[in-house]
Amino acid sequence: MKKLRSSPAASFAAVALVYILAGAVGFAVYGAFDADWRVRLLVADVAATVVTFAFSVIFKNASVYDPYWSVQPMVITLACAFPRRLTFFSWLLLAAVCVWGVRLTWNWALNFGSLEREDWRYVMLREKTGKLYPLINFTGIHMVPTLIVYACTLPAAQAIRDGAEANFWSVAAVCLCFGAAALQTVADLQMRGYRAERETPFCRRGLWKYSRHPNYLGELMMWWGIGLSVFAVYTNWWLLAGAAANTVLFLVVSIPMADGRQAKKAGFAEYKAETRMLLPLKK
Repeated sequence: MKKLRSSPAASFAAVALVYILAGAVGFAVYGAFDADWRVRLLVADVAATVVTFAFSVIFKNASVYDPYWSVQPMVITLACAFPRRLTFFSWLLLAAVCVWGVRLTWNWALNFGSLEREDWRYVMLREKTGKLYPLINFTGIHMVPTLIVYACTLPAAQAIRDGAEANFWSVAAVCLCFGAAALQTVADLQMRGYRAERETPFCRRGLWKYSRHPNYLGELMMWWGIGLSVFAVYTNWWLLAGAAANTVLFLVVSIPMADGRQAKKAGFAEYKAETRMLLPLKK
């Protein structure tokens, strides 16, 4: 196990196999009982997450779950797409989800390293929660994000299954998704360049000069784009529930945790006063 964890190639292969197994379990569960497709999809999603969680325990690394965030929406939308006849709007939604998902998964792969490396947030939670960590790991790190991204992806799955037709506002909202992927790509490249040199305590390159979290802004834009695009067709408010829950997750959990870590550096108060939280605009 130690050799597997320390080898980047073996670690990557192990994580890939975990996701193949999780996907197989998810598809098996989806077809195992008769119910509304949304319920079956939810149960299948939860089952795949349980498989991923089990291996995060085996490998003693909760970061096994990290790619789930980007892989899950692609699997769901692609599964809903075929073998249906796709409308122009369906193709747009598929393209938006896959462009976003491939970009985020690729960024994860570049930063993966091996199973010896675990996201600092999980390490911090393990140290702070002690014996409660297994519960926190299952609920907070695995299940809550799965349920939120399920809710974010469901509007696209609904529109694709229904063969919904686009209108002006739905197309305009999908463009927000492509803008989100472009924003995150630029932010990731700028952050990677900063990490290679570390010339200042805080990244002040490009978008990061004006925003402390441009990558998080891209995440919010992505799912509001999906939700609003489908809302423009159906005008049902529940279609925005996932994007709203995702926004709460970032504003209440992700951003405060990231800022809390940065606050340990000298000069953070000045940096925070000069730099907006999300919008890359001069303060």
